[in-house]
This record gives sequence, structure tokens and C-alpha cells, in this order.
Amino acid sequence: MIDNNIPVQHNQSGNTSAKRILITGAAGFLGSHLCDRFIKEGYHVIGMDNLITGNIENIEHLFALPNFEFHHHDVSKFVHIPGKLDYILHFASPASPIDYLKIPIQTLKVGSLGTHNLLGLARAKNARMLIASTSEVYGDPNVNPQPEEYWGNVNPVGPRGVYDEAKRFQEAITMAYHTFHGVETRIVRIFNTYGPRMRLNDGRVLPAFIGQALRGEDLTVFGDGSQTRSFCYVDDLIEGIYRLLHSDYSQPVNIGNPDEITIKQFCEEIIKLTGTTQKIIYKELPQDDPKQRRPDITKARDLLNWEPLVGRAEGLRITYKYFKQLPEDALQKTEHKDFSKYNTHHIAQAELTS
Repeated sequence: MIDNNIPVQHNQSGNTSAKRILITGAAGFLGSHLCDRFIKEGYHVIGMDNLITGNIENIEHLFALPNFEFHHHDVSKFVHIPGKLDYILHFASPASPIDYLKIPIQTLKVGSLGTHNLLGLARAKNARMLIASTSEVYGDPNVNPQPEEYWGNVNPVGPRGVYDEAKRFQEAITMAYHTFHGVETRIVRIFNTYGPRMRLNDGRVLPAFIGQALRGEDLTVFGDGSQTRSFCYVDDLIEGIYRLLHSDYSQPVNIGNPDEITIKQFCEEIIKLTGTTQKIIYKELPQDDPKQRRPDITKARDLLNWEPLVGRAEGLRITYKYFKQLPEDALQKTEHKDFSKYNTHHIAQAELTS
């Protein structure tokens, strides 16, 4: 569902010889950082987002630039971009469980129909397309660390299945377009990433811990806290994506930080960082929540000469500083938005076309 009150920016001036790149999910956490990076590199950036989970404030600083334009559009509908197009980065998708559990159909559609539409656009424009896949394709892994050759352990009908399977299908159709239509494609499997522009209320562990600390609430750990994650600072991730896009490798590549830590230890680090006097409370572990998550980045090192440079202590310090300067209403807002209108719109459309 598109809000017609959101302005659409079409800047036609600027360097007409610059490479043109379409970035979907442009107003999201990762998409907005990608917009910044490609603007810095001299590209003409076309940002696209339906703003269901994205935040227009993440890219407002780019609106006045001659080499940036924004299209308020849902990629699960037909996508038209006039003129030449050199690259497509498909980063449109709810990525947090708190979001995709509320809009499961839209999550599946952006991974399937959205990816199909963009691959068709890439074929028509002879553009190279990179898709944002995820470590969630490995599910609850029984191999640690997870190499790209690991096929995963995913429950397709569990609560997380809508996101996991959307991404697995996205990889499959991308490889099909590469194999059968000769489309140049790249696949990045993104592991836990953090940094400025994350939503405090997106439900993921880092903003959840920091948000609770800033509000003076006890910090919630699910399970006994022995499950592990590996956290990559956003600037490191963006560098890896940039290198992968410009590489010659078409198979999936893990991008993440292999520095593994238990959730309990991570919570203790956040308590120390924020200086909160609140305690840790434990709640039941959600169904299908991965017990461990750590990337094998051998391919990224060998093929891209990439590895993370920002240590967790430094990355957390920067991220905490960002969260502390948010206005009070953002701090107290524990729900992102009411998704009911999007679900109602989807059902109405289905009834009209049935």
C-alpha cells in the first residue's frame, strides 16, 4: 500500500555519464547506507522503497543531491525505470521477526514477485543485479561456522519460515535467471549487522538491549543466553557488498564478522556500555530461534580480499552514541507501526482478482 503523501524525488540534473544503480529498500537500515556509499563513489543512485518498514528520514539528506532520486514504490508490483541502468541492489524486505511475523504475505511477495520483477528489469537493461540474502537460509544450523556449501536446517512451516524461505527462493530464482537467461547476478548472505539507523523497536537483539537500557527496563534474554551470534558493523558489511558487486563471482558469499559471542555475554557487554543498573531477565526461547550463528568468511577473504575491520567494542560505542541522541518519542515507541492496513489491502486485492 503506497502513501501518496510521500514526496517522490526525481532529480534529472547531474553527471549524465555516471553509472546508474537502483537500490531497493533504500530507506531501510542497510539500503540507506548503500545509498550513501554509492553516492560517495560517484554513482547516480535511484532509491526505491514502499516505506512499510523503511524510514524516509534515513535518506532525506540525499534529496537535494543532483545524483539521487527516490521512487516510492512496491517492488512486488511492476518496476519501470526509464533510461539506462547498470546495477540493481535488491534490499527490499522486512528483515526483523517483529515485522515479518506481522506481514508474512508481503514478506514472501517481496522475496518472490519482487525479485522476479527486478530480475526481469536487470535482463531488459543488461544490468548486474545483487540480491541481499541472509544467514537465515541456514536456519538453525547443525554446522558451525556456516560455509556457503552448507544447505541449512530450515523449518519451512515454522514462524520464521516466511522470511527464511522467501530468501531461499530468492536465491533459487536468481541463479535460474543467471543460468538460463545469462543475467549477471551476485548473492550476498548477510549475517547479523548493526550500526546507526537501526530501529530501536525492530525487535533484534542489539537495539532491544540498548532500548531497554535507555528506558531503565530490565534486559530480556530469551532462553538461557547460551545461543551465539556474530555481529558485523554496518560499514564493514557495506564494504563487502561493494566488493562483491564488482567481483566476477556469481555464487553466494557470506559477509559477516566471525567473532562469535553468546547472547548472555553480549547482554553483559551492553549493560557495561550503557552503565545501566537493570538486571537480566530470562524468557522462553522462541520457536526455531537459531542456537548458533557464525559465518565462515573464507570465500570473502580469498575472493574479495575482505574481512571486518571494526571491532565490536568500537562499533557498539558508535551505535550507542547514535541511539542516545534519538528524541524521547523514538525511545519510548516500542511498536514500529500498525500493519493492519497493509494486510487488509492485500486481502482486498486478492478478493478482487480471485
